[in-house]
Amino acid sequence: MPPLFNRQILSWACYDWANSAFATVVMAGFFPLFFKQYWSSDVPATESTFHLSVANSLAGLLIVLLAPVLGAIADAGGLRKRLLFVFSAFGVLMTAALYGIAQGEWLPALICFVFAVLGFMGSVVFYDSLILSVAQDDELDVVSAFGFGMGYLGGGLLFAFDVVMTLWPEYFGLADAAEAVRLSFLTVAIWWALFSIPLFLWVPEKKGRTVKAGIAVKQGISQLIHTFHEVRKLRVVFLFLLAYWLYIDGVDTIIRMAVDYGMSIGLDSNGLIIALLITQFVGFPAALAFGLLGKRYGAKRGILLALSVYMLVTVWAFFMDSSLEFYILAVAIGLVQGGVQSLSRSFYARIIPAEKSAEFFGFYNMMGKFAALLGPIMMGTVGLLTGSPRIGILSVGLLFILGALLLLFVDEEEGRRVAQKL
Repeated sequence: MPPLFNRQILSWACYDWANSAFATVVMAGFFPLFFKQYWSSDVPATESTFHLSVANSLAGLLIVLLAPVLGAIADAGGLRKRLLFVFSAFGVLMTAALYGIAQGEWLPALICFVFAVLGFMGSVVFYDSLILSVAQDDELDVVSAFGFGMGYLGGGLLFAFDVVMTLWPEYFGLADAAEAVRLSFLTVAIWWALFSIPLFLWVPEKKGRTVKAGIAVKQGISQLIHTFHEVRKLRVVFLFLLAYWLYIDGVDTIIRMAVDYGMSIGLDSNGLIIALLITQFVGFPAALAFGLLGKRYGAKRGILLALSVYMLVTVWAFFMDSSLEFYILAVAIGLVQGGVQSLSRSFYARIIPAEKSAEFFGFYNMMGKFAALLGPIMMGTVGLLTGSPRIGILSVGLLFILGALLLLFVDEEEGRRVAQKL
């Protein structure tokens, strides 16, 4: 049976299908739009952008503090799937809670959003680490890309349904578009919960020694300190994490702030949502193509290609003034977004010790989410201080440039040799 179609890999990728609904519908799509138009309708545009950027950064800070410790605990006690369940359930509940928040209540909306993002990002720490339970080394690029491709397709399908419900609410028995958007948060919660089930049923977990929770915490923290020293000594891992921290900052910032940016420069909200749909459905085949590209030419080259496109995107966004240009940018981003994410994950999986995967992926997610702490707040602050969201988006390009420069010095073969010795 082809490796992409065995039950374990399909079940693992199904979680990407499940949680990408939150990333697409809530985080990238309806929340920033609804936050500006409904929950912050009386707040100036630059201030509401700043509030949203602070919320994204706060969620990133929380996961920065939690992810490496949780990863170490999961490795010590064989708790990856159980902790994934806890975080995903928390994210589902907080997403559903957005349905009940009334117009003008921007602070409660941000609080629920921060906790929902925390649940989403925390679950990904353990989801990412489980790739080593379902894929062999020579399958990592393709399997990682398959997961992201499933995410784009699943998230895109639910997003398309919710967009239709929002544009024509009367056909669904709803009073108006606002009620449809609120209902879309519930659809995400149900989707996320339902399609997470296959992972918990059929994805195996390499068990650690069975230990009590308190002992697992102590061992996890102790192991985290030890691994931090290991990361410092693992030159290739350390350099890659630093590069990843910089360039994924830009990727996450664009994902989370693109709709807010488009609205800030006066583009039509319906057009922005359609552009996001374009990104999702372009992203599905593109992520799969990047997996094959990484398998043939190497993950590092694929990542550098994607970063070059992102650099051009930030410059174009600075001059953009029409919905048509936003559509073109959406296609360009869709072509590389899944590729840079999936190849980064598979590249990293090759240069870390397999038996410490959750712990090392805790560091990986920590760096990625610390970047999400820096990027949105940088864009929001620059926009607030200059009074120009265009300068804010342009500043993001610096992160792609610096990340690409560092990545040039990362030697994958050296990283593999060292990881195999540990």
